[in-house]
Amino acid sequence: MNDDKMMVTVAVLGGTGKEGSGLAMRWAQSGYRVIIGSRDAERAASKAAEFNGILGDTLIEGVHNKEAATRADIVVLTVPYDAHKATLESVQSEVQGKILVDVTVPMQPPDFRKVFVPEGKAAALETQAIVGAGVKVVSAFQNVSAVHLKKLEHEVACDVLVTGDDEDAKTHVIHLVEAAGMRGVDAGPLANAVAAEALTPVLLYINKKYSVKGAGIHITGIAPSVAE
Repeated sequence: MNDDKMMVTVAVLGGTGKEGSGLAMRWAQSGYRVIIGSRDAERAASKAAEFNGILGDTLIEGVHNKEAATRADIVVLTVPYDAHKATLESVQSEVQGKILVDVTVPMQPPDFRKVFVPEGKAAALETQAIVGAGVKVVSAFQNVSAVHLKKLEHEVACDVLVTGDDEDAKTHVIHLVEAAGMRGVDAGPLANAVAAEALTPVLLYINKKYSVKGAGIHITGIAPSVAE
């Protein structure tokens, strides 16, 4: 187990859901200290016990979102867009001075296969506006299928576009991407998150059109060492 990972605590807010739980288990398995958060602390604790059963060890803890954010070095937001603003406002104080990874994809029901651009241009940009300049917001993981994340024994054949305005924060997040079994690609400033977020409805359309599960993206023409 990597000692550097053991020094970092990652909180996954919305970690009881499909995307968040897959990431949480992969990070715990790779050596990070992981806490999953929920609006319901009992649900978080119950899900953590379930995930630990899958992992075969007590590696994940489940608590209320505020406590998870308080105890974390890196906070990962994996809630649906309709819970995005409320969740951020509830932990605004707790995330100050930290890296916040936003996995959120803006979607407008009932058509989840059509691109929806929110008022703030991107969920990640709205996140930065809500939490303020004291938080290093990074956008990542929008284009990764939860179906693949749950298969812990397999490497996920999908690149992850990582955008943000702080270079060191992006480097930390790319390490998280690699720990979860994928390749992270620095895709520029946080403003570019609008493109990564908009790709998800397109991938969902492709899934349906071609009867596949978990279509992803792969950036051609760069060596793995360049993306690190």
